[in-house]
Amino acid sequence: MILASGSGTLTQALLDAFADGGAGVQIVAVCSDVASAGVLDRARSAGVETCVVAPSDHSARAEWNRALADTVASYDPDWVISAGFMRILGSAFVDRFAGRIINTHPALLPSFPGAHGVRDAMAHGVKVAGTTFHLVDAGVDTGPIIAQFPVAVQDADDEESLHERIRAVERTRLVELLAFLAERTLTVEGRRVTGWTPAP
Repeated sequence: MILASGSGTLTQALLDAFADGGAGVQIVAVCSDVASAGVLDRARSAGVETCVVAPSDHSARAEWNRALADTVASYDPDWVISAGFMRILGSAFVDRFAGRIINTHPALLPSFPGAHGVRDAMAHGVKVAGTTFHLVDAGVDTGPIIAQFPVAVQDADDEESLHERIRAVERTRLVELLAFLAERTLTVEGRRVTGWTPAP
């Protein structure tokens, strides 16, 4: 199950890689908080079910979180992948899928959490940025880290050029992680996550 809010380039990489259950991975649905999100068109074009749970259709954030959790649960997913989902998942959702929600964040956590990881990293003058794959907990980008992939900052970079190189890494590496999870699993002990050793 994929959660996404935007155009869906990361989701497209997964749809392409796992078309027709490739590598033993079945994407059961793509769900968004935005009815007009481009990612929904990508999913429909690939023959994947879609759903929309919009905050504006609910009177309170907690109610929306419960509705999202109920909708996702109806598909009975093994894993929930947050691929550019721009909403904070509340406790009603996180508790229901504890240890099974994976997020990609375009910075090397715990540095630069939040919605503007690339911008914040560049403003700080880092020489190495990157992406973090982590399990989602009740905080903002605070969950146990599965893997991190560095991306060098070039002198000519602006936020968009750096972010695009990070996205390219995310697209490749998330495909690898899901293929791994189709056959094996992750082990979590406190904040330490083991089981997946990404290829160099």
